[in-house]
Amino acid sequence: MPDLQSPRGMEDLLPEDAAVWRHVRDIAEHVARLFDYGYISTPVVEDARVFLRTVGEESDIAQKEMYVFEDRGGDRMALRPEGTAAISRAYIEHGMGSRPQPVRLFYIGPFFRYDRPQAGRYRQLWQFGAECIGDASAAADAEIIELQHTLYQELGLPDLLLRINSIGTAETRARYTEALREHFRPHLESLSKDSQRRFETNILRILDSKEDAGHPAVTGAPSILDFLTEEDAAHFAAVQGYLGALGISYVVDPRVVRGLDYYARTVWEFEPPDAAGQSTVGAGGRYDGLMELLGGPATPAVGFATGIERIVLNLRRRELAPEEEAPVDVAMVPLGEAGPAAAMRLARALRAAGLAVRAGTPGRSLRAQLRAASNSNAAFAVILGDDEARDGVAQVKPLGADGEQLTVPFGSVADAIQRSW
Repeated sequence: MPDLQSPRGMEDLLPEDAAVWRHVRDIAEHVARLFDYGYISTPVVEDARVFLRTVGEESDIAQKEMYVFEDRGGDRMALRPEGTAAISRAYIEHGMGSRPQPVRLFYIGPFFRYDRPQAGRYRQLWQFGAECIGDASAAADAEIIELQHTLYQELGLPDLLLRINSIGTAETRARYTEALREHFRPHLESLSKDSQRRFETNILRILDSKEDAGHPAVTGAPSILDFLTEEDAAHFAAVQGYLGALGISYVVDPRVVRGLDYYARTVWEFEPPDAAGQSTVGAGGRYDGLMELLGGPATPAVGFATGIERIVLNLRRRELAPEEEAPVDVAMVPLGEAGPAAAMRLARALRAAGLAVRAGTPGRSLRAQLRAASNSNAAFAVILGDDEARDGVAQVKPLGADGEQLTVPFGSVADAIQRSW
């Protein structure tokens, strides 16, 4: 084994993986633009308070998952564990509340969580997400669920199961939390250590515990839907009505929750039909209380995030992932003493004409360079030796298919290749 390796839970993205990642990224950006969402990028490193204020010092993210450090200036910084808080900080900092509302934003990038690595879960993870900020309506919830649903449809994952729930408002959850404490207290010793800790710090998270998912106390827990106010229930019914109008299938699942206080009302998850373990592909929810925690005015918002690694994993399981990049158009074959410089000049002109060109390796034989050109899946080899450099021409040779090798003036090589298609 080499002495130096990538950190545990953080993986290198190699050229052979690029095709599927670019495929997912391009489709995600295309779908976001179809819904008129604008791109936003925030720093990988943030003031740790951006996350500690919003998730709480006692949350799982703060206690077990965040990479927190002190920089050389003595400031407490964090590698971002999620995107929503950072985008909310940017919304406040740049006065986006004065823009026409709602503000629709999307992002894609790496996030960092110190967690136990496993299939589909990494310490550096990539996410695509979208946020609709400044709209409290049920229609905004439905729109962003539709965006996420459209993304999976376009990627070829139409059968992901959408599970939705309403967690009401803070007042709703306060009453519900007390009911959960009474329900779980007699069963506490039989629950996992993690759920016992959550009983004290974040009891709602017991409901989405993977370890205790089949425990009778979890499956028999009271439903938060029985604690919704009339306004909460009306909002949730409206969301379901919009989803029905859009033809988006879903199931109502009271165990879909969020443990953070700033979440409100609609929450949801998408997962494969044969879901098991850490299988959620993407999740979202309304977070009407977040802006105030960051020092901004009360601002309703709703959004989702989806894991790129989880998407790629599902695409590959279904053999839907493109595994190869588009082939290169031209491979240069420089020969002799004058050929390499002439090949460089011609390659530059071909790239300016929009062709993808692979440089050759001077000093190698014609046979070796043609073999390398074929192995690169190039459509054409362009051969330049001393005679060609002197006469201002190139030999254009089709690769991998029948075709005649032609002698073409430098200025006509691009046209000759493009006409051949």
